[in-house]
Amino acid sequence: MAKKAAKKAPARAQNTVAASGEIPVVGAREDCPCGSGRRYKACHGRQAAHAVQELVQRPFEGLTGEGDWVALRELVPAATVPLTLGKDVLAGANGEVPSVTLATVLPMAWPAMRRQDGSILLGLQTQTASGDASRDLGDALLQALSVEPGTPVPPRRPATDAPRLQDLLDLSAPFEPTVHTGFDYWLEDAESATGEVAASLEQANAEVIPTVKLASVDSAYWCSVPDRNHLRWVMPYTEDALLDALARLVAAGESGLGEGTRLVGSFRAHGLTVPVWDLPSAMTAADCEQPAAAFRERLTGALAQSAPLTVQERKSRADLVNRQVTIG
Repeated sequence: MAKKAAKKAPARAQNTVAASGEIPVVGAREDCPCGSGRRYKACHGRQAAHAVQELVQRPFEGLTGEGDWVALRELVPAATVPLTLGKDVLAGANGEVPSVTLATVLPMAWPAMRRQDGSILLGLQTQTASGDASRDLGDALLQALSVEPGTPVPPRRPATDAPRLQDLLDLSAPFEPTVHTGFDYWLEDAESATGEVAASLEQANAEVIPTVKLASVDSAYWCSVPDRNHLRWVMPYTEDALLDALARLVAAGESGLGEGTRLVGSFRAHGLTVPVWDLPSAMTAADCEQPAAAFRERLTGALAQSAPLTVQERKSRADLVNRQVTIG
């Protein structure tokens, strides 16, 4: 008996292939849009699934200010940072690019947008399609460089060999976030906004949690919520070493930031650990500066200790682990 002929992909599937050669995502059991006649999961879907599985645990490692990249990605509502591109990255840009600015979030959660003047806003708080936030951001940046001014960049899955931020940015340039009270940075002239645009901006601004970046220590952010304030501090140490050090301080009664404060747990985000303190509602960001600097000194001492944890310290460590939440 002759072998059964391969099923030909219907014309409607073949017509969905993007003009650029990209293969859009369809249902796993549907015919692959490439026209091969195979199901998507056995054709281009296999490559897509493999890319998603290759999760990069520390996507911002190697970038200046890794802790601040993590904080702006997961914790800070509204902030911007001027970015400096590496040598020759602008060579292929579509016209003049006055500036490139990283922003926590953009309208409609766009990955990036090119303003009318040619400047670029790159959105940090977006969905990761490739399993590597740095690669997704690098791809969005390259798209923004190539589109016409006044154009938003839509989300897409980057190629597995697409450049990462580490390949595109000047790694010697400083990374200095500016925290905003709202999203007025979305518009080139927010004061002139009217109608639906003004109403949408006002609603978004009303939902922003007040947040301040501390000056005395790196990557620490105070925020105010009803009834309590918090300090969330992204730390660059390996998780095991940091948990051991925090456990020593908890057991010694030295983990607080002053009267009425308490280390309540930590987040795990993009490969880094983010301890979180509860603060009295009257404790401002300025009030945190000196206690945070003093805590950093105590933590440095605890990190330097090499003796095995005591019984009480092990209990404190277990409690910290039980109160740890992964958010990125």
